[in-house]
Amino acid sequence: MDQPESQLLLSDRFLINGTSASVNFFGDGKILWSDGDTDRCLAVEKDVIGFASEGSRIRIRAIVENGGGFCCVGRRGNLLRKDFVFEIASADSHRLWSQKLREYIDSLGRPKRLFVFVNPYGGKKSASKIFQDGVTPLLKDADIQITIQETKHQLHAKAVTQTLDLSKYDGLVCVSGDGILVEVVNGLLERDDWDSAIKMPIGVVPAGTGNGMAKSLLDSVGDRCSPINAVLAIIRGHKRSLDVATIRQGETKFFSVLMLAWGLVADIDIESEKYRWMGSARLDFYALRRILHLRKYNGSISFVPAPGFEAFGEPSTYKGESTSGPNAFSPSQEGPLKVQQHGYQGPGIELEKLQWRRIDGPFVSIWLHNVPWGGEDTMAAPDAKFSDGYLDLIIMRDCPKLPLLASMSELNKGNHIKSPHVMYFKVKAFVLEPGYRTEDPTKGGIIDSDGEVLARGNGTYKCDQKSLMAYDSLQIAVDQGLATVFSPI
Repeated sequence: MDQPESQLLLSDRFLINGTSASVNFFGDGKILWSDGDTDRCLAVEKDVIGFASEGSRIRIRAIVENGGGFCCVGRRGNLLRKDFVFEIASADSHRLWSQKLREYIDSLGRPKRLFVFVNPYGGKKSASKIFQDGVTPLLKDADIQITIQETKHQLHAKAVTQTLDLSKYDGLVCVSGDGILVEVVNGLLERDDWDSAIKMPIGVVPAGTGNGMAKSLLDSVGDRCSPINAVLAIIRGHKRSLDVATIRQGETKFFSVLMLAWGLVADIDIESEKYRWMGSARLDFYALRRILHLRKYNGSISFVPAPGFEAFGEPSTYKGESTSGPNAFSPSQEGPLKVQQHGYQGPGIELEKLQWRRIDGPFVSIWLHNVPWGGEDTMAAPDAKFSDGYLDLIIMRDCPKLPLLASMSELNKGNHIKSPHVMYFKVKAFVLEPGYRTEDPTKGGIIDSDGEVLARGNGTYKCDQKSLMAYDSLQIAVDQGLATVFSPI
């Protein structure tokens, strides 16, 4: 039977860090005592990572606010690891306190076994140090068993996830930017047991360039995007559902959890790689260059608007097949790579029965987002939700250069969507028909999803490299809450 919230479970006198005090443990998981004239409190669910019995002592491993203050209310300050040593003479009391603490922590459903991917090559190549200095000590304090896999090359995490014995673990953790997360999701959904595999909770510790998912999760509760806050969310074991978008071209599929871009944003994201030696400044530098030499692309988009957004675009029809079929979408040109028909095939939506609308180009930028933040400094879609079943669509068809520059400077606050040159609304399904540059019909564009190139048109950066899809029509549909991620709440 559940304990009432304020019911007293245990009460004893302890020596706490050498000072005698009366300690009370309540049914809602709060441990209270007085330290001189100050009332102290540890909320087990929020503050306590774990504990250890050491003879007559119980060592409680906790996270408190930097500066030593701690209380039972929410906080957003910098956090600090701190041990509280409770010493009691009675062996029976010691055993009872240890038992009740263990029972309460176990009742929280925290993970006990985690498989951890560490990407030593991403971002500033700091993931290994972040893992050793910031992640491992906390997981050890929480008595969580970990299996570590350093990724050796692109798609390594995806290959490991496809064959991993998931029954041995309570969750998967990605110490990296967003790239390893995307590989893990795609690996889970390409398994034969995808329907159970995709329920495996995934944790993200920011250690890369983008960190859009970690930023979105932590910012949703006002927490700073930092490794310690991300690890605490994993240790506490709270979970939330996450929408997954299936991007399809013929028989080829890619599963996205972050974004898809075509036009200005994709060009900046991918083409700025030639200036990687500049560090993070490369994005700002290349954004300015692209704005000064602005490109526009012919093409069109079709979409199924969310309720309340039916005024955007003109009525249209969809004549493809449902995503539940084996060939849900047949573009005029098939992609160069093929995916066998196994694993998750996409949401079973009868797209032909939905109300489609259409907008024709030329376009400066098309940007679809599943979560609010595309990176730690880019709030691309401020109204995006983790599991509302929709993608947020940001469209720019035309914009003078000065207003465009001003709009881009507001990305860190999400105020770019207030520009009169931007259309911003939610969609359930989407079809992109990409065209060529208006000023040079021999050159196409880049289609970028979750930081990876899906397709490159003629004359684009590294257009000789093989890509997953052709620079042609592709379809996107959303499956609401398909994946699960560890979350602060």
